[in-house]
Amino acid sequence: MFEIIPSIWLINGKCVRLERGDFATEEVVSTNPLGIAQEFESIGIKRLHLVDLDGARRGEPKNYHILEAIAGYTNLKVDFTGGITTDGDVIKCFEYGAKTVTISSAAANYPERFAQFILSYGREKINLAADTNPTDHKIKIRGWLKKTSIDLYDHIEFFYERGLKYLKVSDVTRDGVMEGPNFDLYKSILERFPSIQLAASGGVRGIDDFRELRDMGVHSSVFGRAYYEGKISLNDLEKFLKEG
Repeated sequence: MFEIIPSIWLINGKCVRLERGDFATEEVVSTNPLGIAQEFESIGIKRLHLVDLDGARRGEPKNYHILEAIAGYTNLKVDFTGGITTDGDVIKCFEYGAKTVTISSAAANYPERFAQFILSYGREKINLAADTNPTDHKIKIRGWLKKTSIDLYDHIEFFYERGLKYLKVSDVTRDGVMEGPNFDLYKSILERFPSIQLAASGGVRGIDDFRELRDMGVHSSVFGRAYYEGKISLNDLEKFLKEG
């Protein structure tokens, strides 16, 4: 069943938005991430993608207190990401209330360690984020501040062969600019890895993009800016959820 997953991006405990992952474009949209999460829950949203940008930049999670608050005061299934590198980080995320974690940099830097995470914690709890610029299909990490020499498809295949089930892919050129999802990129991934549960992230302009992603077989869509800029309302989201 297709799922829409709102994202909350955190810097210094505040909800922010960026364009194409550029920290210089930081704009605070709320000082109350919990309030935003509760609004999403009120219309029937079940899952939230919580992005610790401070953690992504520094290589270890920093906004555990926001994770704890949202997990404690909503029933949302929180997927937490940002700087998760060690077993201790993973355990701490779960202790603070995350239902799943999504990992990017550690998977690129320590692939065997990430593969062990899948085995140790289970493929239902450990998600891979593979974020790329489609001009070269190289993986970007550390909050997209660092480009690697790792090919997107080789990266996915390595973990796919080791039991990976949930994958989030962002086209970093489209994130935060509402130019539409990169449908061709997602189609190519699904063709190559047909059993992967793919979350498409970046570029959503409106409800029709959700429908197109759903119809092409994508498992879920992560969205943010379109909501924060008023292009998608809570009412729109509620109506889409009722479509089933």
